[in-house]
Amino acid sequence: MLIEFVSSFAAPQSGAASYSSLMAFPRVVVLVLLLLVGALVLFYGKSLCTSNWKVAVSSTPAVAWVLAKFEKDPVHTLDKAAVEKLAKDHRLNMDSVAARRLSRDMFLATHSEFDFSVPPHKDKEMGLKVTETYVKNSRNLEIFVKSWVPLNGRPKGILFICHGYGDTVTFFNEGLARALAMAGYAVYGMDYPGFGLSEGLHGYIPNFDILVDDVIEQYRLIKERPENKGLSCFLFGESMGGAVALKAHLKEPSMWDGAVLVAPMCKIADAMYPPWYLVRIMITLAYVIPKVKLVPHTDIAELGFRNLEKRARANYNPVAYIGNPRLGTALQLLQTTDFVESKLEEVSLPLLVLHGAADQVTDPSISKLLYEKAKSEDKSLKLYDDAWHCLLQGEPDDMVKKVMMDIVSWLDDHVASKGDFDQQDETDMENRISEAAPNLIEFGKFDAVKELL
Repeated sequence: MLIEFVSSFAAPQSGAASYSSLMAFPRVVVLVLLLLVGALVLFYGKSLCTSNWKVAVSSTPAVAWVLAKFEKDPVHTLDKAAVEKLAKDHRLNMDSVAARRLSRDMFLATHSEFDFSVPPHKDKEMGLKVTETYVKNSRNLEIFVKSWVPLNGRPKGILFICHGYGDTVTFFNEGLARALAMAGYAVYGMDYPGFGLSEGLHGYIPNFDILVDDVIEQYRLIKERPENKGLSCFLFGESMGGAVALKAHLKEPSMWDGAVLVAPMCKIADAMYPPWYLVRIMITLAYVIPKVKLVPHTDIAELGFRNLEKRARANYNPVAYIGNPRLGTALQLLQTTDFVESKLEEVSLPLLVLHGAADQVTDPSISKLLYEKAKSEDKSLKLYDDAWHCLLQGEPDDMVKKVMMDIVSWLDDHVASKGDFDQQDETDMENRISEAAPNLIEFGKFDAVKELL
């Protein structure tokens, strides 16, 4: 499931779980906590806040106001059943990579009726070579890397997946990668440190720049493999992955031949940006307790998946990060979107931006802003009426096919311009998409795997 923290501030009532346990404490305990937080704000606010120390002082009553609001407002109370259900979800206790890998293994072993793990012999029959590896990066972290490569002939180009917040390349991205590989492209993906099957504290981004450096490092090594030399290389970023892709481009402008960005998180919409006092509090606390899960969040599947059947599948992701965002992570994402927004004019690579016009998670107007400000001479923007956030995972089948057609057509145009292969006519293109799209549309349906055995 694609979980983005950015929409959490638009619906803070969903974060009641963060405060319900606190409010169950005696009032004297709450008072002590308030005084402690206030002291931290006063002590650290002068050096950490971007404004003067008076702003730090003003943050103290803001803390009290926020906690009091959750205590008094009945809208912010959780029913007992919801709390119990949340407590039973083992995914809330997967801080270690060992726990996440075990969760995935157990899921694959106990959910044979799901088409989340295509049998190797079927991949070969479909003309794909699919491999999973773990590699140590320069920071001595074990990184999970997966590839989907056409077996027949040289790939038309290479796509490097940058997944969204809380996500992995081993769930819905499996269907996307197979569809693109069936369309003739080699696809590579990695789980960021702290996400999916890669090493690191689950859901924690201590430094977004270092995360982007990790992505560049792995994808450069793949790009430089002998079998990939000379192929056009494209970044594929979705939601937070869009910010990763843009920062990777800004750091290494000549490394990529283009980027496909789906509902990119390149700026937080004004309506979703947290109030100034919450920003001050978060800045202060993030430096003191960065790993604590205190940032309210809402169920992105409810906002991102228009198709109800596909929305139900989203909750089966065995390694998704579903807890409240960590303070340090939330601060990094806020700072990253501010940085990316300030650098839109420096985006220079060929660009395809796709966005659902009814997206409530990342504002479509931000994609328009990216399109307008980017200095790329080769750029395209596709807005889809009535579509939501998860264009390739949560939309009706006809919309998924349309988006896939737009993506593959754009990629074909750009690899053909380099002479990598001959451009196909519209009929051939439709045939390719018809063969490839079921890998994405059918992905994860109950009993679909039986047809592959």
